[in-house]
Amino acid sequence: MALLNDLINLNLTDSTNKIIAEYIWIGGSGMDLRSKARTLPGPVSDPKKLPKWNYDGSSTGQAPGEDSEVILYPQAIFKDPFRGGNNILVICDAYTPAGEPIPTNKRHAAAKIFSHPEVEKEVPWYGIEQEYTLLQKDINWPLGWPQGGFPGPQGPYYCGIGADKAFGRDIVDAHYKACLYAGINISGINGEVMPGQWEFQVGPSVGISAGDEIWAARYILERITEIAGVVVSFDPKPIPGDWNGAGAHTNYSTKSMREEGGYEIIKKAIEKLGLRHSEHIAAYGEGNERRLTGRHETANINTFKWGVANRGASIRVGRDTEKEGKGYFEDRRPASNMDPYVVTSMIAETTILL
Repeated sequence: MALLNDLINLNLTDSTNKIIAEYIWIGGSGMDLRSKARTLPGPVSDPKKLPKWNYDGSSTGQAPGEDSEVILYPQAIFKDPFRGGNNILVICDAYTPAGEPIPTNKRHAAAKIFSHPEVEKEVPWYGIEQEYTLLQKDINWPLGWPQGGFPGPQGPYYCGIGADKAFGRDIVDAHYKACLYAGINISGINGEVMPGQWEFQVGPSVGISAGDEIWAARYILERITEIAGVVVSFDPKPIPGDWNGAGAHTNYSTKSMREEGGYEIIKKAIEKLGLRHSEHIAAYGEGNERRLTGRHETANINTFKWGVANRGASIRVGRDTEKEGKGYFEDRRPASNMDPYVVTSMIAETTILL
């Protein structure tokens, strides 16, 4: 095993200019990340200089067997924390050989919205709070929970410390540092209300980069849990009953909201979001109705309401924003398994273009 580790950790820059590029894309379910690697002749920092590639879409539920080729377009580059050196992770989206985005390619439509002159002018910032649950492999039960049983009630676990309160911190810290190494704008981590559940935050990120960074961070988390022999779940309500669900609260501001008089812009934006509540809910993640019950720091899925410092609201405005008359607000509706390309672009479309 020691020799195997030595080989895994070989520094290629000592012997070759060649690098390994791990091409990453989203599979047919909308949450199944896929990846494969290729050798390139030298370091690359611009995704436009990377070659397109292809994969068998019939094996990912994205193309029929008789015409299975799907083309990967490189879109964003991150440093590879697993291979180190000049090796890279490449976030891609997927197209037909004729150049049409396939139905599961949500990035393409989001990029159109973010490239709209009115949206670009507003420089939309996002801060996404990605919650997730660590599960014991094979038994589909949260890390730290007794097999077939339950821990003590919620209360001591949120931001908790100690072997009886925090489960999986080594995975969480490894992920935190790996994301920083990769160049992801990860801004923090914390233990969540349900034991075995954690959160990381990405942002502030501008426009389409918010989605690229969340997907890259999810990929790195999946790889780390693979190494640790633990399963990561993005299910919005992994354990039924009196336990918190998992969301992806999305903090948002525009240039106008961040300037003097921004609070009035924020209130108008929230009003627009309320008018499209059902459309947003439909796009905010699968199984969200199990989470948005009006309990456990959520608003009921059929109700739209906003408030200052209210974690039981659909939209929460912070005390600082109210006090300063400008700033940002938090959309608390997105589920942990939401597609960040869909959520971020939809918020921009509703608040800026409609």
